[in-house]
Amino acid sequence: MKKLRELFSDTLIYGISSVLARFINYLLVPFHTDVFNPAKYGIIGLIYAAIAFLNVVFTFGMESAYLRYAENRKEAANIFKTLQLGLLGFASLLCGILWLAMPSLLPLFNLGPETSGIFLLMLGILWFDTLSIVPMAELRLVRRSVLFAVLKTTHVIVNLVLNFYLILALNFGIEAVFIANLAASMLMTIIVWAFTADLMRGKWNSIWMKRAFEFGWPFVPSGIGYAINEMLDRFLLNNMDPANAERLYGMDTTPEDVVGIYNACYKMAVFMLLLVQMYRMAWQPFFMRHASDKESPKLFGQAFIWFNGFSAILFLVVALFKEQIVAINIPVLNATLIGSNFWAGLDIVPYLLLAYWFHGWYINFSSGIFIKEKTRVLYKITLMGAGITIIANLILIPFFGMIGSAAATLLSYSAMAVTLGIYSKKVMDVPYQLPASFGLMAILAVLVFGEPYLQLWLDGVMPGRALILGSGIAVTAIYLWRYLRFD
Repeated sequence: MKKLRELFSDTLIYGISSVLARFINYLLVPFHTDVFNPAKYGIIGLIYAAIAFLNVVFTFGMESAYLRYAENRKEAANIFKTLQLGLLGFASLLCGILWLAMPSLLPLFNLGPETSGIFLLMLGILWFDTLSIVPMAELRLVRRSVLFAVLKTTHVIVNLVLNFYLILALNFGIEAVFIANLAASMLMTIIVWAFTADLMRGKWNSIWMKRAFEFGWPFVPSGIGYAINEMLDRFLLNNMDPANAERLYGMDTTPEDVVGIYNACYKMAVFMLLLVQMYRMAWQPFFMRHASDKESPKLFGQAFIWFNGFSAILFLVVALFKEQIVAINIPVLNATLIGSNFWAGLDIVPYLLLAYWFHGWYINFSSGIFIKEKTRVLYKITLMGAGITIIANLILIPFFGMIGSAAATLLSYSAMAVTLGIYSKKVMDVPYQLPASFGLMAILAVLVFGEPYLQLWLDGVMPGRALILGSGIAVTAIYLWRYLRFD
């Protein structure tokens, strides 16, 4: 349990900073959904979808490679400098290629020549974010989690303040969103460079570059597959038949509006994503530190059970009370958490929460893959998930619109998690208690999706939700009591 406390401690530090950063950043959602219409908010969603996709290509798996090899502190400086210089050249080259291709890419984002500056701002964000990857990974590796948290929070605060200033004081349009992000990324990158500058005294080593490349390249197709799972739905919804958009969501609703509504309601899944991300930040360095421990399989299994316990409660609360959560009023902004014009997409929330819960499984199962250096399987599994995402979206969007996209995301993440879990057990036998863990998730999903029928039986909304919440908490408590062992 002492080692698990170490994991919980780091998770808490990353968690507090992530919660704070996400909360501050989330203030942009009510602000943007109040000042921009769904079509313009859709452009923001498309640009950030592209950033998520391109980040994978720009970083080329070097963050994971650094965490894997820089644990050897005698070589850390050499590895750091080698990877930083490699990323500098690669990111600059890619930015040049995308700049040349800009005229043909603008229509994908609903942009024209007059708004091409947004595309250039996107390239700047990608360049600076890429060059902060390895220095930020160094902070995680040496457990400078407080500094990591401060830098991430600073990024969010600068981004938020500039958004308000540029839009409200200077009357900028959606360009302000990306100018603010670029300024925040630039500042954070320069600061983290200063804190890790001593590692640039190392020497370029082509052998380390080769090893990092061999370890990291499977993360590129894997990351592309992940980006497809996360972001392709915006582009597919943007290209849905306008007649289907009107049939599903009312007259004069355009595909551009659907993208904006979907992108706003997708933000509700941030609660589960936040838990997964703060856990991942602590989890990767944690399992590498304890890779050689004899008790590591049991330790990793207990960590997985605890993760499921927290995820279960979070899923219940957000899925059951999503309408109340989005209607929370932000006094400073005099706006609700998500603008009421965007509430038509709230039914997607439970699907996305489950999808991110499965994503947390995937992250847990990756420990054995990293330790045994079997990372090539990751891209195969993630590309499988990407294929499911594409096919399911194409089939489901014409009939179900946004819910079809959310269901496709759930299908993809569940398939990836289960597949990696089965493979991971062969590489490293960890007692994940998969049948019981899947049973927990299935029971809670049935409770949540069965809520409308329970409301009819109990003749009321809140009594039904209270019964579901109490039942779900009881099931989760039984699961934790049954499968946690501390002897």
